[in-house]
Amino acid sequence: MIRVSFQGERGAYSEAASRAFFDEEIETVPLPTFAEVLDSTSKGKTDFSVLPVENSIEGSVGESYDLLYSTPLDAIGEHYLRIEHCLIGNGSLKDVDTVYSHPQALGQCRDFIENHKMKTVPTYDTAGSVKIIKDIGTKNVACIASRMASEIYNMPIIAKEIANNLNNYTRFLVLGRQQKKETGKDKTSIIFSIKHEPGSLYRIIENFHKYNVNLTKIESRPNKTSAWEYNFYVDFEGHLENPKISEMLEKIKKETLFMKILGSYPAAKLN
Repeated sequence: MIRVSFQGERGAYSEAASRAFFDEEIETVPLPTFAEVLDSTSKGKTDFSVLPVENSIEGSVGESYDLLYSTPLDAIGEHYLRIEHCLIGNGSLKDVDTVYSHPQALGQCRDFIENHKMKTVPTYDTAGSVKIIKDIGTKNVACIASRMASEIYNMPIIAKEIANNLNNYTRFLVLGRQQKKETGKDKTSIIFSIKHEPGSLYRIIENFHKYNVNLTKIESRPNKTSAWEYNFYVDFEGHLENPKISEMLEKIKKETLFMKILGSYPAAKLN
């Protein structure tokens, strides 16, 4: 059976994404940190890792992007999961004055939290916050997590669909130790850094126009070793096995100080 590692406790959105991506029975392996998730697959303890990389409301998950820079794993797939946040706890809505959850979830539900004048307590995981408030056991404390997490920990749902925007999706990358073959509807992810000189980023982006390749995302992250230098994370349509893509990447590489190909994989649909 395929073993898939994810960050958090049972009932985390990452576990739901893992089960949705693999069209077969899998064994999910919860781990405390993103780094341990990737390390487990790198060392062969699990077959794949699932990592949240961006949310449609709160944007990119910085820690995930920073770890992609150093992981030896290949990106082999992606999945968009609709996030349906619930307020979970033992009390009623009027009882709750403090809410626990992962910072991303707290940000995604900011309007609801502010409207009800709740204090926030950041935690390591949405599902983990259910365990925390269950142990606390008071009516004034609640958390934000999934319906699945409320069922797993046998905790009541106080309110459903509390996100700022109900069109709330998180994109997850699936990572493994072997590249995927071309399907014809693929996406490629790369990381690069550039020289500090006028036009350096333009010369790279210009290649996407010249080769008629659709650039779907570009994100900059601080370089952890050099102050005020940045790594660029880029997604685009196409596969490494396509001659046009491989030729374009050779041109891009000449304009960079560093370039890492994270991988090519079938592009997911937003359901």
